[in-house]
Amino acid sequence: MDRYLIDTNVVSDYFSGSLPKSGLQFLGDVIDNVPNLSVITQIELLSWNATLLIEDYVKNFISDSQLFEITPEVVAACVSIRKAKKVKTPDAIIAATAIANGMTIITNNEKDFGNIKGLKFINPHKI
Repeated sequence: MDRYLIDTNVVSDYFSGSLPKSGLQFLGDVIDNVPNLSVITQIELLSWNATLLIEDYVKNFISDSQLFEITPEVVAACVSIRKAKKVKTPDAIIAATAIANGMTIITNNEKDFGNIKGLKFINPHKI
């Protein structure tokens, strides 16, 4: 199986049950193999204003995940992305994390991730 980095919006879709059946099955398989998250996604998830139950789900999800920190390779890739395309810094860090670690991003944010050189992504809403 390929290595995947899960974007924040997909975690939200997963918890809310808004993914189509095929996307939910695909993401379930990815999660079963230990989900990969950027530290930016961790920050975004922990910043949600949610019920205590959802907060517990999120914390458990994060603790079951492999977190990828901002390394010098991620910084270099992020700078390159930001110089080439107008992308918000958090999205550029997530994209750079995927590129630096040879992963495909799972996201429904094709607008921001779609034209980044060297980045592969898959949209679980379109599987």
